[in-house]
Amino acid sequence: MLMTLIQKEVMHHILSVRFVALLLMCLLLVPLTLSTNYRNYRQNLVDYQEAVKLANIEETTVNLKMPLEPELEVSKLLLKPTPLSVFANGLADTLPSYLGMTRNGITQGAPALVSSLSNLLGHLDFLFIVGTVFSLLALLFTFDAVAGEREAGTLRITLANSLPRDLFLWSKLIGGYVVFVVPFLVSLLFGLLVLVWQGFPLGEPEIFPRVLSLTLISLLYIGVFFAIGTVISTYLDNSKTALIVAFTVWVFAVLITPRVGFLAAKLIAPTRTSQSVYMEKAAMRDDFNAAIDKEKWRIIMEEIPPEEDGSIIVGGENGKKVDERVKFLEEEYRLKFQDHANKLDRDYKRETERQEQLGETLSRITPTSSLIYLATNLTQTGKGTRSTYFQTGDRYYDMLHTDMFSKIIDHITARVFTSEDTVTITQPPPLETITLGETLRQSAVDVMLLCFFAVVLTTAAFLKFFRSDI
Repeated sequence: MLMTLIQKEVMHHILSVRFVALLLMCLLLVPLTLSTNYRNYRQNLVDYQEAVKLANIEETTVNLKMPLEPELEVSKLLLKPTPLSVFANGLADTLPSYLGMTRNGITQGAPALVSSLSNLLGHLDFLFIVGTVFSLLALLFTFDAVAGEREAGTLRITLANSLPRDLFLWSKLIGGYVVFVVPFLVSLLFGLLVLVWQGFPLGEPEIFPRVLSLTLISLLYIGVFFAIGTVISTYLDNSKTALIVAFTVWVFAVLITPRVGFLAAKLIAPTRTSQSVYMEKAAMRDDFNAAIDKEKWRIIMEEIPPEEDGSIIVGGENGKKVDERVKFLEEEYRLKFQDHANKLDRDYKRETERQEQLGETLSRITPTSSLIYLATNLTQTGKGTRSTYFQTGDRYYDMLHTDMFSKIIDHITARVFTSEDTVTITQPPPLETITLGETLRQSAVDVMLLCFFAVVLTTAAFLKFFRSDI
């Protein structure tokens, strides 16, 4: 009996205008979006390769006997684009294109996003289509599943027979869902074929499992909105009212609530900008250098008596004594500066992490946020990749500090007596790739939330339908 009801529901949807609109939208949007974004990825990859070539022909050594400006970038850690960004662009265009290593700390290069009027209209990718377009279409498929039949009077006739209510509602859910996901999967398959034809490495062991996981998560997300539409349809008797309520729920769930969470977090836990922290460290270094220069002249005046004409000649045994005391002073002030700079970085990192964690938690009240976090982590354009990028930059800076920055002496006389002439610049380490298993472990909360939404909403629809007076 259930299969018969499902077949009836499938035929009802296939013969409707909604199915035609869904089919055309799937066949048009999904392949076109994937193809366009893959061309953008290839252009970004060419830009990255050119940046690597330019970085390789720059200086690879530093002369310790020459002054080194604190703001000079001696090396760069470049961010390589990921091919999975064709599905979800995520943070790919907003992350800095490189992390520059200076004595004052780490500077950030310009993001890959170029200034264009098209940026005002937002970015179109597979994640946007699933999260925004298909969620609305799912509600349009289900808002009148029960309310429409109740309004037309066919629900009373159908249930007057010996038909269990649970079978009737399951047929509505399953039939509509099957009709919805088949065009979606067909268009996705066609889009993947277009990508492979263009050279997309779908068969790589690190690519295909992530694309498959992204597909399954998308199907689960669509199922959540089918459950939302069914709940609305069972609680309301009028299909027009159900349509208005469904659209209102979609606006809040997809467009408003995910953004309100981070706006609230900025008000609850405000933080400084990275540029202000960098400028604060630069000003602190200038203060330390001024204090060092003052102490250096005091040492010189103590160790070297002035000539008859009042001039001071640094050299010989007195020069060596000055050099020893200046070296000790340089090391003392360098450690003080490093302690203060590390404290600034720790405070800023703690502030930003607290604000971001709060915004992330508040935004998860809607399933759209969970989909975005999951999809961007799977496509290596989300929070995990950003954390790995900046952690690698911090680790690279520590390597440079140990191998080079700590050996640089600002005092001119101390540079003359230094035993080393040049230091080789340590090359940046490769960015680590988070495995699929680790990605799913980090995203377990979002997976469970999507499952929770689907189960709870479906249960609410069944409970209301069982208790409603037909």
